[in-house]
Amino acid sequence: MLSRIHSYLLAGVDAERCEVEVDLDESGLQKETIVGLPDAAVKESLERVRSALTNTGYAWPIGRLLINLAPADVRKEGPAYDLPIAVGLLSASGVISPRDTGGPIDVRRAVLAGELALDGRVRPIRGALAVASCARDRGLPAVIVPKEIASEAAVVREVQGFGVGSRGELVGLLRGQIEIEPEPPPDLTVLLNEASAPVDFGEVRGQEAVKRALTVAAAGSHNALLSCSSHGPGNAQ
Repeated sequence: MLSRIHSYLLAGVDAERCEVEVDLDESGLQKETIVGLPDAAVKESLERVRSALTNTGYAWPIGRLLINLAPADVRKEGPAYDLPIAVGLLSASGVISPRDTGGPIDVRRAVLAGELALDGRVRPIRGALAVASCARDRGLPAVIVPKEIASEAAVVREVQGFGVGSRGELVGLLRGQIEIEPEPPPDLTVLLNEASAPVDFGEVRGQEAVKRALTVAAAGSHNALLSCSSHGPGNAQ
């Protein structure tokens, strides 16, 4: 039984596609494996997902479980894959069946990201705006993220951002058992006027060479010109 869930990975400030494939073989020996260059936080996702599911009334499947994070040659970091792994596992085991549900979201056409607590709560992650941008670029109509960052995802008006606070809300949404309205797009003018903190390089993920160049330019009162490179996302000249 195989399921595929859309997620994302960060490359600097940009998001790239990541497909979470969950293969469950109930006839195989009990074993769980994550492949696709996961870091320690991603490898630990299995234990968080296991506790989140069993503590909220779902049995952990018996058999060989293989989780592949594609593309396999790019390193995956952080706990954002908890949510897509959990949904992929529930889909592979038949708990969630996108073909039969009457919910507002087809899980096959949504991008998912979020960290799971051991009691099934969904914790916020970084990069909600990148998640929504990734969904828009791939022509997918919806994102499902932690409730606390759903408003950030709603900045991208071409996709609908749904926020969930627990594993129960997530399954209820996908099954059509509960109604969750998509987050309305925020008024960016109001947000900018209310912002009190100055822009800080600490909020920029990666791009160390660019930040150093700007620091040197500011220290010497030099002019600076930044332009995007066509050689790949996240690069600058």
